[in-house]
Amino acid sequence: MSEHLTWHAVDWSIVGPALVAGLLVLSTHVPLGRQVLQRGIVFIDLAIAQIAGLGVMAADALGWEPQGWGVQAAAVSAALLGAVLLTWTEKRWPDIQEALIGTLFVLASCMGILLLAGNPHGGEHLKDLLVGQILWVTPGQLWAMAGLSAAVLALWHGAGTRLGQAGFYLLFALAVTASVQLVGVYLVFSSLIMPALAVRNAPAKRQVPLAYAMGGVSYALGLTASAVLDWPSGAVVVLVMSLIGLVFSAAIPKCANSCPESALEGETPART
Repeated sequence: MSEHLTWHAVDWSIVGPALVAGLLVLSTHVPLGRQVLQRGIVFIDLAIAQIAGLGVMAADALGWEPQGWGVQAAAVSAALLGAVLLTWTEKRWPDIQEALIGTLFVLASCMGILLLAGNPHGGEHLKDLLVGQILWVTPGQLWAMAGLSAAVLALWHGAGTRLGQAGFYLLFALAVTASVQLVGVYLVFSSLIMPALAVRNAPAKRQVPLAYAMGGVSYALGLTASAVLDWPSGAVVVLVMSLIGLVFSAAIPKCANSCPESALEGETPART
């Protein structure tokens, strides 16, 4: 093994904050992911994340300062508008909601490509949106994400079923908007869906702790491997998370009828 491929290649001053960012994303995405899986609207995070990214691209096209408050307001506003639209479509056409979510994702993606068409750095911006720049998170971003995560979790566990469909979509939009700018669309989707899939056969009361464990191990191993191998961190974490998810899924026996899949406190029931 070459000298480059050693544990000494891991710069914990960079990997450490990235791991914290991943854990903060997991803190909200694990409970939200279980609800998304129960509702059968798996691609909602891709759609909301892409819409939030469209807001960022629009702000960039207008020449607004990157990471400034104007860009954040544009991203949040776009995501909230998307959440309001999806709330309306779920009430009007619940039987085709997943198809509408996919359509919205494609439309937002194409609009984003058009916005970046005249930008000489458009390809780089699009890559950053999809794969993220988790290794370059700043302390300010982490503190802001920690505050938002705490607020989302407080509302999630405090309001519970009183959130309703509209409340769920709006809360989801806030969480995803912050996450996608921190870790990118791919890691947002993976953090939301893969832990929920990996632990779906466990008893309901154990699913959230197991999902947190699965996600945390995935981020730790993925970020470390990307540093050792000098590979793109976002892509490596996604691949590692898929492998760890398969291990968890195989190791957890399917819950028998004696341990039903009841919803955890703070979650709204699945759409019927």
